[in-house]
Amino acid sequence: MAVTGSASGIGAAVRGRLEAAGDRVIGVDLRDAEVTADLSGRPGRIAASEAITAACGGRLDAFVACAGVGPHVRTRELIPAVGYFGAVELLDSLLGALTAGHQPCAVVIASNSAGLIPPDQALLGALMAGDEEAAARAAAVLDGVTVYGVTKRALTRAVRHRAGPWGARGVRLNAVAPGAVDTPLLQATLEDPVLGPLTQALAIPLGRRAAPSEIAHAVAFLLDPDSGYIHGSVLFADGGTDAVLRPEAI
Repeated sequence: MAVTGSASGIGAAVRGRLEAAGDRVIGVDLRDAEVTADLSGRPGRIAASEAITAACGGRLDAFVACAGVGPHVRTRELIPAVGYFGAVELLDSLLGALTAGHQPCAVVIASNSAGLIPPDQALLGALMAGDEEAAARAAAVLDGVTVYGVTKRALTRAVRHRAGPWGARGVRLNAVAPGAVDTPLLQATLEDPVLGPLTQALAIPLGRRAAPSEIAHAVAFLLDPDSGYIHGSVLFADGGTDAVLRPEAI
């Protein structure tokens, strides 16, 4: 199994849970991982894909795309570079190895913000077209919250668009959409003078933020072969925020 963003936050929690279950995990991150790679650019993504494929001998049972940066970063272009292109390019490049795996499945970490933030059509269109240069230009002139939400919306769509071709090859693909999770990414957002109060004001019916281990549990549920008929789905793990703010969404 391979996990991006494995050195901290949700990725570290996913890695820990999988290893506790006896799985061998190939971690991918900027540091403290079997594969050290920068997913913000194509060379790093190619290097990561090649290293993962070599490490698993061309047979990968599971892939979890956790790597991402938050809305607080000043270089807005990094948000889609890592959170969208860094995920979908690895997904697509690893499909062959997953196809050769045992009961293969992939999960991406999306966000409930995908449905809460009005989409900027220029950025969303560039992401869905796979035009990284246009996406960078669009992201550079938007606020971080919008860029983050649109990036996660595009990532969620990317999962659903792949349900047909991936299913035909016997590889399941799903997404988990967390809300507020106690991670370094969230902490950096809370410390931002503008984003912090907005984040604190977000309604969470359960009245608390999630622990990374709770999101890791959701990921493990989707990876479990007993969840073998769940494909192309988005599992909200947000304490009820999406349900409260979008009760008529389904």
